[in-house]
Amino acid sequence: MMRPMNYDLVIVGGGLVGASLAAALRDSGLSIALIEGRPLAPHVVQSADDWDSRIYAISPGCRRFLESSGAWQRMDAGRIAAVEEMRVFGDQASEIDFSAYEMGAPELACILESRNLQGALWQRLQEQENVTLICPARCASLTVAEDCATLTLDDGRAIQARLVVGADGRDSWVRNQIGISAAPVDYRQHGVVANFNVAKAHRGIAWQWFQPDGILALLPLPGKRVSMVWSVNPEKSAELLALSPEALAARVAEAAGQTLGEMQLITPAAAFPLRLLVLPQISALRVALIGDAAHNMHPLAGQGVNTGFRDARKLAEILLARGANPDCGDARLLRRYNRQRKEDIYSMQATTYGLKHLFNNDDPLLRTLRNTGLNATNQLVPLKKLLMQHAFI
Repeated sequence: MMRPMNYDLVIVGGGLVGASLAAALRDSGLSIALIEGRPLAPHVVQSADDWDSRIYAISPGCRRFLESSGAWQRMDAGRIAAVEEMRVFGDQASEIDFSAYEMGAPELACILESRNLQGALWQRLQEQENVTLICPARCASLTVAEDCATLTLDDGRAIQARLVVGADGRDSWVRNQIGISAAPVDYRQHGVVANFNVAKAHRGIAWQWFQPDGILALLPLPGKRVSMVWSVNPEKSAELLALSPEALAARVAEAAGQTLGEMQLITPAAAFPLRLLVLPQISALRVALIGDAAHNMHPLAGQGVNTGFRDARKLAEILLARGANPDCGDARLLRRYNRQRKEDIYSMQATTYGLKHLFNNDDPLLRTLRNTGLNATNQLVPLKKLLMQHAFI
C-alpha cells in the first residue's frame, strides 16, 4: 500500500471559489493540495468573437479579495465591463434605479467571463510554492478522525490533511461524504443564458425586468454586447432553447422592450435548473464547505458566486489569523467559520427567495404593493444606499 501524501489543507474542487481560497492562502505557511477533476486548462487568448456563456457580476468587495491574491491583475482587462448603473423594472410601470455615482462608488459591479477569471486563478496557483495541483483526479473515499482526514483518490493514492475543504459545487461529493444534507427547494425555473451583440450602446447599464412569467436580466459586456440571464419555467426554457438564433434574439429584444434595439446571438443558449439549498451547517469535524457546496440561491441578485467568494475570504481570514495554532482544522476555527458566515448566507438566500416569490405571483394585492413599493423606494436615496450596501461587501 502506498504511503499517504501529507498536507495541511486539501481543497476538493478547483473552480472559481476553490481556486480563490488557495490563492488567498499563499502567505499562510500552509501546505495545500488542490484536487480537480478537469485537466489543467492552458491560459488562452480569446478572439474578439469568442465569448463564454458563463458570466458573473463581481461585487466591489469580491474584486478587492481577488486583487489581494494577485488573480484579478492576470485577467484580460479588455474583456471586463463595469456596471455603472442598474435599472430594475416591475410588472406595472414601476422602476428602481441604482447608480455608482449615487452610491459614491466607481462601479456597482464588474461583469466578466468565468473562463477569464478561471484562467487567471489557475495561472496564479501554478506560480504558488505552497500549492500542489492534483489534476485530473477524482476522489473515491473520505474518512475523518479526530486528528486528520484521509482522502483516497480513484487511482489508489491517499492524502492526509488537517482540513478538507469542499469546493466541489452544488452536488458536492464532499458534503455527501460527511452527511451534511437538506432537501433542496426546486424553484421550478431554469436560468437560460446567452450573449448577444446589440444595436444600441448599453452605456454600462445592467437591466432587470420582473415579468409575470419570469425574470429577465441583461448585463453589459465590453463593446456593444450584453449577457442574458432569463429565469423562466421549464416549459418556457425548452421553448426558448428550441428557437433559431434569429428568433431567440427577436424574442429577447421584444421582452426587453427594444431597450437595446436589434439583437444578434453570439453564443448558443444554455439552461440550468434553479434551486434553493439551505444547510443546517457548513462545517463538520475536519471539513469546511464553501461556494455552491455550502449554499444555492436564485441568481436574480447575481450574488451566488459573490457569496462563495465571501466564504473563501472569511475562511482564509480565520486560517491566517490562527496565530501559533499549527492545526488549521481545529474545531474552534471551523465553528468560528460556520458562525461568521451564517448571517450573510441566510440573508442573501432569504432576499432572493422573497423577491422571486413576490414578483412571480398573480395576487392582485401583492402586485399593487410590490410595484408601489418599488416606485416609492426609488425616491429615497438613503434607503437605496442601504439596500445596495450588502452587495458591495
